[in-house]
Amino acid sequence: MKITQNIRRKCIQIAAFGLSNLHAGNFLTGKLYTGKWKYFCNPGLHCYSCPAATTACPIGALQTVMGSVKFDFSFYVVGFLLAIGVVLGRFICGFLCPFGLIQELFHKIPLKKLRLPKWMKYIKYAILAVMLLYPVVVTNYGLGDPAFCKYICPSGTLTGAVPLLLADEALHTAMGPMFIWKASLLVIILVCCMMIYRFFCRVLCPLGAIYGLLNRYSFYRLKIDEDKCIHCGKCKKVCLMDVDPTQTPDSPECIRCGACAQACPTGAIRMGFGIRKKEKSPSASCTGSCASCKGCPSKDK
Repeated sequence: MKITQNIRRKCIQIAAFGLSNLHAGNFLTGKLYTGKWKYFCNPGLHCYSCPAATTACPIGALQTVMGSVKFDFSFYVVGFLLAIGVVLGRFICGFLCPFGLIQELFHKIPLKKLRLPKWMKYIKYAILAVMLLYPVVVTNYGLGDPAFCKYICPSGTLTGAVPLLLADEALHTAMGPMFIWKASLLVIILVCCMMIYRFFCRVLCPLGAIYGLLNRYSFYRLKIDEDKCIHCGKCKKVCLMDVDPTQTPDSPECIRCGACAQACPTGAIRMGFGIRKKEKSPSASCTGSCASCKGCPSKDK
């Protein structure tokens, strides 16, 4: 049986989810893993307070450090995000993010599917800007809260707050308006994920915004062979992120899932590491000897 790109991606997603949650037994005790791996960040969105979590959330770590009284700049977290973003871009969203897998599973629930209005994809950049500025402003008056984690993050509610409340009845007394707000927001986001593919990823995730900004510079990219492309539109039709790979292969919304490459009837789309945005096959009649064909693949033959 031929293993499709989608099956390979799902296997990687499940493996990444498992590595992100090596301490599943903690769900029964309501305790958190606090070992040495918690000093490292997960490349995707996964709450530090999840009982099973192996590593920390980069968004939570970034906000916590920025919101400290001393306002230390987290060179480790920023360096980590920039480094992994430049290497992989939004491949991280498509393959390595634990909450990305959860969103895709909810999208499989049979409910009417809708398209995302184009303007909504810019909301995540506004959230990123507010998230970065909020600790700076608030810290001038005291300890800044990690705003995104406290007021929005559905991953923290689903994998952190809910399991802890179920495991420890003593925490029930701590439930208040904030938990009601977060739980309500979680329900809304999950329902939206059922109808719109990766709704949170595309609309609200500041981590997706960071990787999206780095997508066009990442070493891992889509490669388009213009000579093979017949402009049939099949790649655009199968893209659940509403990207046209032939027009914007470096789109900030592309999660490098590979669906377009699998659907391409001529093999014009490939995924991999490289720096060229588009490839052009050498003509059969080209000898590579003309002075004007500098850079042509045939020139070195």
